[in-house]
Amino acid sequence: MRIFVTGASGWIGSAVVPELIDAGHQVVGLARSDASAAALTAAGAEVVRGTVDDLDVLRDAAAASDGVIHLAFKHDIAFSGDFQGAAEADRRAVDALGTALVGTDRPFVIASGVAGLAPGRVSTEQDTAMANGSPITIRAATAQAVLDLAQQGVRSSVVRLSATCHGDGDNGFMATLVATARAKGVSGYVGDGANRWPAVHRLDAAHLFRLAVEKAPAGSVLHGVAEEGVALRDVAEVIGRHLDVPVASVAPENAAEHFAWLAAFVGIDAPASNALTRGLLAWEPTHPGLLEDLDKGHYFQAPTTTA
Repeated sequence: MRIFVTGASGWIGSAVVPELIDAGHQVVGLARSDASAAALTAAGAEVVRGTVDDLDVLRDAAAASDGVIHLAFKHDIAFSGDFQGAAEADRRAVDALGTALVGTDRPFVIASGVAGLAPGRVSTEQDTAMANGSPITIRAATAQAVLDLAQQGVRSSVVRLSATCHGDGDNGFMATLVATARAKGVSGYVGDGANRWPAVHRLDAAHLFRLAVEKAPAGSVLHGVAEEGVALRDVAEVIGRHLDVPVASVAPENAAEHFAWLAAFVGIDAPASNALTRGLLAWEPTHPGLLEDLDKGHYFQAPTTTA
């Protein structure tokens, strides 16, 4: 298949592209910079220049493809405090891509998340997020819009990714926790630290996206979850050991001061099951779990400084 991939040079996309090419697919990747374009060309993909705000570019590229995997998200603004703005831009991009695929029976796979699905219990692929107006549920509404395209002749599916998609080179939640611990001189967790985050290695996630675009039935919800839930206190302890800093509880009322923008996420308890996904697509994660990956040490390399 000729597959258009947004976010193709990003954290997950840079693993999805070789996964697709190695399986014999032709990849067309969206690139917003010369560096991204060069990386995609080196990986063996074609390049379409543009951003997720270039809605005409997205529609045209989707219409010319045999399927779409949408991974792009404005993590730069989301991680600096404007998650809502990033989620709203994502919805506009998804609407443009979906419009181009209506009536084609082509696959349309997007990335979403498992956070906020089922507070207090293990979520499953059958759960839907509560519509409480939060930025997290704004993104969940986008996922539902994609699933609804199954009624309009699109083989749509949603891969809900774990709170952390880890691996060497990660600049997301785990890297931020490490940077916070280094800056504060203490590796913190909220309350008793028993809250759990599901986790998946980026290479296992990439494999799931390929299976989804190849064979997920229309309207499928998939969980990119390798580990059901890793306690944040356990994560903090590994970080503290590697940085040689104390590990300590942060009171919920002090979380915003300690964790900055990450405070909205670090206290969430969001365990998630992958049983239905594994049964549907025969997906079997094979790469290291989160704590094992942290113990490999790549998250703790000293930041590079320049004169």
